[in-house]
Amino acid sequence: MNKNAIYLEGGATGQDSKEVRIRCQQAFSKLLDKMGFEGRKPKLVACGGREKVFTRYCTEHSGASGQYIAMWIDSEEPIKNDIEKAWEHLGQLKDVKFFSKPEGANDDQVLFMTTCMETWIIADIETLKDYYGDKLNTNPLNPKSQTLESMVRGQALEAIQKATLNCNNPYKKGVESYKIIGKLNPSSLALRLPSFARVKRILNERL
Repeated sequence: MNKNAIYLEGGATGQDSKEVRIRCQQAFSKLLDKMGFEGRKPKLVACGGREKVFTRYCTEHSGASGQYIAMWIDSEEPIKNDIEKAWEHLGQLKDVKFFSKPEGANDDQVLFMTTCMETWIIADIETLKDYYGDKLNTNPLNPKSQTLESMVRGQALEAIQKATLNCNNPYKKGVESYKIIGKLNPSSLALRLPSFARVKRILNERL
């Protein structure tokens, strides 16, 4: 029985939080299938906010024996140094104080969306064109002076909101987010996002 597990940052805290968590898990499951992990996927658990993700991860990590236990979270800020040094990055976050590397934890147990899920979404313009149609404005999705993963938190969200402003279904966080995540092309993401390529490499090694 596969006891590997990844705890996901995702899921609202409001009235529809259960549906959003289910959608989150389904979206990541579809994405992992497209990445080539069908048949060897870990259990995926959407936990809501990052503090809840970290708490659940620590609990499961402490009791794990031979399983791969990881958390998949926003990096919150661009990763300034080595993307392989995940715990070092978490320790440098100014607005998050609860992270403390558990005993025996490894860097490959921390998977990042750098800097957030919206970075993934704007990285795959072709899928966005299919999803939103002719009213999509692609201009905000092409930062001229920076790479996608160097965008500060909020820039990616602002970009996708501007791009879809005139669409019939402008972008909103929540269920809408995960509808798109499940349709993304992993090859496009890995090409433009080093942190996503890192995730694929780690999962190929650990699953």
